[in-house]
Amino acid sequence: MAFDTAVSGIKAASADLGVVGNNIANSSTTGFKLSRAEFSDVYATSLLGAGGNAIGKGVSLAGVTQEFTQGNISFTNNALDLAINGSGFFLLSDEGASTYTRAGNFQVNREGLIVTSEGQRLQAFQADNLGNINGQLGDLQLDTSLIEPNPTGSVDITLNLDSRETAPLVPFGGPFDAFAVPPTSPDSNSFNATSSTTIYDELGNPHVLSTFFVKTSTANQWEVHTLVDGVTTSGPDTLTFQSNGQFDPATLPVEVNIAGWTPLNSAGAPTGASAQSFTVSLSKGTQFGSDFAVSTIVQDGFTTGQLRGLEIDNTGVAFARYTNGQARALGQVAIAGFANPNGLQPLGGTSWAETFSSGAATLGEPGSSGLGVIQSGALEDSNVEITEQLVNMIIAQRNFQANAQVIQTEDAITQTVINLR
Repeated sequence: MAFDTAVSGIKAASADLGVVGNNIANSSTTGFKLSRAEFSDVYATSLLGAGGNAIGKGVSLAGVTQEFTQGNISFTNNALDLAINGSGFFLLSDEGASTYTRAGNFQVNREGLIVTSEGQRLQAFQADNLGNINGQLGDLQLDTSLIEPNPTGSVDITLNLDSRETAPLVPFGGPFDAFAVPPTSPDSNSFNATSSTTIYDELGNPHVLSTFFVKTSTANQWEVHTLVDGVTTSGPDTLTFQSNGQFDPATLPVEVNIAGWTPLNSAGAPTGASAQSFTVSLSKGTQFGSDFAVSTIVQDGFTTGQLRGLEIDNTGVAFARYTNGQARALGQVAIAGFANPNGLQPLGGTSWAETFSSGAATLGEPGSSGLGVIQSGALEDSNVEITEQLVNMIIAQRNFQANAQVIQTEDAITQTVINLR
């Protein structure tokens, strides 16, 4: 009798319709991978195997496998939306259990952790306080607290002093104190050029460093005087150029050393920061026959700052930008690869779990060891092709109808046999 065979065909067609329906239902699910039903024929066998003229007993569902082909990448305006262009999975921690996903629609929870909508934490290779990736795996977390300020330790000034200048007729004088009563300051006729920049104490308070340059009566010689917040800190220091307008290499580095400077506030009282020492490097200075000009002033201090933005590059490194102009690496998104992705166990929520069949996860940096790269501000679409699934649905429907027709035909034959007299 063919009833059992047709019933197995109906069950198989129903399973196929279920798989197709699930694909269509998730055609807009971020990171979803389509599935396909795989079937195998069934034969009745004895201890010695099936006979040469054995008739099949129908069909069975051999398995449902997913196709991990690349989905289209859609761009968004959210820096925390991540897409993997290539192979691999994001590694998530679900209360300590490792899960894997291709859906990169992440967000920040109240603790600053990068998480999925279900609270699973994105894993990354950690960075130290200097922003160096150390390879230790952990949660990727945004530090929303104020970062510590960095006191100025060095100032590098690149400038040109005009060789055509003559010595001022008014002596520079000093020392000066802008907080004295009455305050004292350099006479504008006592120096040839001046520059200023902002420096910072260990509490992050800004201060103005002023540098005054005075041409002496000796050829190719200048004096340097430095003031911080209008208070003399050093000077005079002597700069001697060669006839070609450059420093003698044997005299390098040319620096002004400021030791024991006590930071003061706007009222002239100590800020509470400890005494500070730093150097002002003038080694790149020149004395050519052109106007005084300052090319660059670089100092290594900065005030405190708060998190302002986040950027993630294609290697998965997350850079935090702060309001003080600083940037720091927080970590590098880890990518997991599998020898057999089809062996992963679906968990729902567009995530999978490792199984014996999939093999152990191999973690690496994006773009290395055959793993894909990270695209920030983008999401990977479902790889379901609707037209293809509609065609598969029609085929499954016809299979269902054909097997139902087999039952109807078998019923008619059976009725004929019963009616034999």
